[in-house]
Amino acid sequence: MESSGERARPTAPVSVAVIGLSLVAAGLFEALSVVATQDKTVRAVSPWQDDPYDAVVSFCVFAVPMLAAVVLLRLPVWRAPGGPDRAQQTARAAGAMLTLVALTLVAEWAAVIGRVGHADWNGRTSFLIGGLVANSLVTGLALALLWRGRAPRGSSGRWRHDWLGDVLLLGDRVRAPRWAVRPEVADRVRRHALTVFVAASALAAAGITASQAIGEAWTSPLLVLWMFAVELVGFLAFCLLTNAVAGFLARPARSRGRCVSESSLVVGAVATHLAVAFRNALWPGARPLTSVPTLFAFTFGVGLAAGIAAVLVQSARRGGSGSARAGLRGSGAQD
Repeated sequence: MESSGERARPTAPVSVAVIGLSLVAAGLFEALSVVATQDKTVRAVSPWQDDPYDAVVSFCVFAVPMLAAVVLLRLPVWRAPGGPDRAQQTARAAGAMLTLVALTLVAEWAAVIGRVGHADWNGRTSFLIGGLVANSLVTGLALALLWRGRAPRGSSGRWRHDWLGDVLLLGDRVRAPRWAVRPEVADRVRRHALTVFVAASALAAAGITASQAIGEAWTSPLLVLWMFAVELVGFLAFCLLTNAVAGFLARPARSRGRCVSESSLVVGAVATHLAVAFRNALWPGARPLTSVPTLFAFTFGVGLAAGIAAVLVQSARRGGSGSARAGLRGSGAQD
């Protein structure tokens, strides 16, 4: 329950200018990250070219533009009905986007401070570090402004609009086919939000895996399957978390068991990615982890163990309601 201090705390609504600054920070991050990961001459002298630093960069370089795209989607309808909800949700989405940027910047600063691969550093490395400084300053300023304009705790429970409603509004403005902008279609998507998240995650995972496999000339089907599975669970966790934060799709009421399963999946996915990033440090064997079957079993074994532990912890907790409600009121259907 929110305290009286939280209810009374005045907030300055986040402006379009702050959202724009957030997008500038994200754009700068994306440009520098693409150069550092795709230009072979630059990547060869990048302090964060290897794991665990690269694991963070590789995920966020795809996740950040996804959030930037949905933030941009709302700007054309900024003054449409539902303004307070839209401002809060967009600010939260921008905050999630910049949090990913900040986590990546922390990883990159750790590589710079640790002087990783210092023997190979040259002028291109200085360019990367200069970009890191500029990106850190812009991102820090944008995060501070977003924090200053944050809404009181618990305000998300009063939302009456979601992003899908704005998609329908935009579709109507550009004269999209009537079947695509019907409210019934939106309601069907909301009822099957988890299916939508799985499909979107699978599409993103397939594209990234195919690009990596072709670029690196992989010949092991199991290695391709491993990477696809890692990316799939990672992006599915990303969808669930960001939707809970920013309310992209207003989901119907879910059972306590469904909520426990989804939160445990998120924990397991995070643990899997951490196992991938720190596999060489965590692997207990005397030799480096090079066997693909062992890599598969180890990384997903860690994730499975973390997911099971999350289920046990949540099941042991007392109290709480038997169901979790997220999104617009008046909808009682299940995913």
